[in-house]
Amino acid sequence: MSDREIRREGGPDRGRYALDLGGGAEAELTWLARGATRIATHTGVPREQEGQGHAAALVAAMVEDAKAEGFRIVPACSYVALWARRHPEAAAQFA
Repeated sequence: MSDREIRREGGPDRGRYALDLGGGAEAELTWLARGATRIATHTGVPREQEGQGHAAALVAAMVEDAKAEGFRIVPACSYVALWARRHPEAAAQFA
C-alpha cells in the first residue's frame, strides 16, 4: 500500500479522494453527497498499479472521514461494496 498522502478534493455536493502514484498516474475514489450520505460512485487505479492497496487506502480514508464527520457511505461502486464486505468492523459507516 502506498504511504503517499491522499488528497481530498471537491465541495459539499461532490468530490474525490486522490492519490498521486508518480509519473502522472493517479488513483481516485469519486463521490456524490445526498443528505447525510456520500455515494461512492467510482474507484479507479491505473492497470499497472493495481493490486498494491491503493484503492483500499482510498476507501479507508473515506471511512475515517465518515467516522469523523458523521456521514454514511453508500457503496454504488463495486470495489467499495467489496471493501465493505471484507471489513465488517466498518459496517457502521455504510448505509
